[in-house]
Formats: sequence, structure tokens, C-alpha cells
Amino acid sequence: MTQLQVDRVPKAGCWASGTVPEMTVQYVELQDRKRANLARIAKHDAYLVREEPDGTLIWEPATVITQAERRLLQDAALVAQVSRTRTQPDTLRRRDRSGAPRAD
Repeated sequence: MTQLQVDRVPKAGCWASGTVPEMTVQYVELQDRKRANLARIAKHDAYLVREEPDGTLIWEPATVITQAERRLLQDAALVAQVSRTRTQPDTLRRRDRSGAPRAD
């Protein structure tokens, strides 16, 4: 793989602060078997890759979650309750995690 450092160019789109972040563009050449070594530029371990109609590949960092986590995240009432609890920690209750039998 050959990598060539290219001048810094502004990234498309603006952030809420009104500044345009910059990114480093690197030339990556595929090996014979259409493989590329991303060790120098990849900052994450997993990506979702989609191909645009013009052949452009868009790499988005990805995280795998379980189906149970997905179901919980789709429960709007539960997500709202967790959010409220995180902003109001005084409403939390301690749980006994010692495993000792409880005296009733």
C-alpha cells in the first residue's frame, strides 16, 4: 500500500460552533486482492461502509449492540426515564449487590 500525504482540506459541512473542521486526506492504493491496510489512519475498530452511486465509499464508525439493547433503546419511555435519572442523581436508590440474603 502506498500512502501520500495531501494538503489539509476543509471537511464538508459546518458544526454548531460555526467553524469548519479540517481533515487529513491520504491516498490509499488497494493491493491485488482489493485489500487496503488502514492501520495508520483508522481510529476505530469497526465501520459501516456504504457505496454512493458514483463509487465513493463512506466509512462510518460502528458499534455492535445486542438485540436486547436495541429493544431497550427503542422504548421511548424507558430512555426518557434513564435520561431524567441521569440529570437528577438524587432520585437514585442504592442496590445491595453483596449477594448476602436479605432480612425481611
